[in-house]
Amino acid sequence: MKKILVANRGEIALRIMRSAKEMGIKTVAVFSEADRNALHVRYADEAICIGPAPSNQSYLLGHKIIEACRLTGAEAIHPGYGFLSENPAFAKEVRTAGLILIGPTPEAMEIMGNKLSAKAAALKYNIPMVPGTEEAITDIEEAKLRAIAVGFPILIKAAAGGGGKGMRIVERVEDFEEQMHLAVSEATSAFGDGSVFIERYVTSPRHIEIQVLGDTHGNIVHLFERECSVQRRHQKVIEEAPSAVLTPEIRDRMGKCAVDVARSVNYIGAGTVEFILDENLDFFFLEMNTRLQVEHPVTEMITGLDLVKEQIRVARGEALAYQQEDLKMSGHAMELRVYAEDPLNNFLPDIGRLQTYKTPQGYGVRVDDGFEEGMEIPIYYDPMIAKLITYGKDREEAIERMIRAIEEYDITGIQTTLSFGKFVMQHPAFTSGKFDTHFVAKYFNADSLKFGNEEEALLAAVSAVLFLQDRTKNGVQENPAVKTKGNWLQHRKNLI
Repeated sequence: MKKILVANRGEIALRIMRSAKEMGIKTVAVFSEADRNALHVRYADEAICIGPAPSNQSYLLGHKIIEACRLTGAEAIHPGYGFLSENPAFAKEVRTAGLILIGPTPEAMEIMGNKLSAKAAALKYNIPMVPGTEEAITDIEEAKLRAIAVGFPILIKAAAGGGGKGMRIVERVEDFEEQMHLAVSEATSAFGDGSVFIERYVTSPRHIEIQVLGDTHGNIVHLFERECSVQRRHQKVIEEAPSAVLTPEIRDRMGKCAVDVARSVNYIGAGTVEFILDENLDFFFLEMNTRLQVEHPVTEMITGLDLVKEQIRVARGEALAYQQEDLKMSGHAMELRVYAEDPLNNFLPDIGRLQTYKTPQGYGVRVDDGFEEGMEIPIYYDPMIAKLITYGKDREEAIERMIRAIEEYDITGIQTTLSFGKFVMQHPAFTSGKFDTHFVAKYFNADSLKFGNEEEALLAAVSAVLFLQDRTKNGVQENPAVKTKGNWLQHRKNLI
């Protein structure tokens, strides 16, 4: 494998290309007209424009990507995440074209891409499931009886769903029929498939996922867990590894279950098995993502493995160079997704120009991004600017380092989730580890963030005035109390 086409954009395209370069592999970038000056286009050895800005006219057109491979001589395609990364039809096209997809088989994607068929596959290995239906609901009255048997509240979920679409929480039996119709309608609109099923609603769930790796020789291992419970609109914003609540015994059982789920579809490459963890620390299978995850860096930080390189080695037919007992965790890692969103306005996208863009530096800080100062955030794609990752010897140090990195990250011109990330890192529920997927609903509101921002702005303004007053200027003697940084900080606190 001498040349790889990266069928993606932004930070994940750059992240893949950097690992490929270290392996001596040439890279090809594809780009839309909106991304003509993007960093991944400049970084690649070759680049080909595949269409207009909208993704359905460029990044989602599999035939254009395959044609780009033919034009450049690329032997393999890395789809990253999003776009075509979990599309079995595209995976089949790649195979038919005689190319290598750096990912699982189309058959594995197809089974795990539907929550009902994924549950059926996992049940072969007796994986714990949330009580509910194991098939699509066709008769609403019969489904209502099943819901009563399971017990309210219950959750209606789209079989082909994701990101919270086609999902409804039903508290009372009287609301069941109306919510069923709404869920089916939304699922049909979002996925072209109105199939839904029901599960008991876990009231205080934590979202725990296990990273797995499989090769073409039948070897499958897990790389421990990631905690992804801080979410907005059912989408992750902050992830960490390991979880603050798993015991070694639970971790081992979850890991073995994840490996069995992967084994149920003869999984090849990197994938993630997702679980719900309830307040009693009982876990239940949720779904499997058949691709590299956005949050994969936290796993890399605690294991020392480069997951993209592992994907490439597996795609080349190499066996995994380790067994489960060889893998160990070291330290703790945090990740904040830095979105161009306004936390004060319900996390709505805030598209514009990066007037200032300076990333944090220092030991234990990693920034995976795809932008530089002066660039525009396109309106056509996901508004993520970067992933900010910190690593520490333990969870406390990783959190402290994240706060420092957030404070050093300088972005102006748009609103971002940096302030929200700092709010989370300093909140007692998070620092204590006692939180769940309802963290945002329970603890976050715009007023608390506004107050914090105003307090910081006032402190900065007063500090600047005091500092100027105390500095030597034109031969004026400075205040001896503020000759050192430590003294200056204490002096400022005393005066405010």
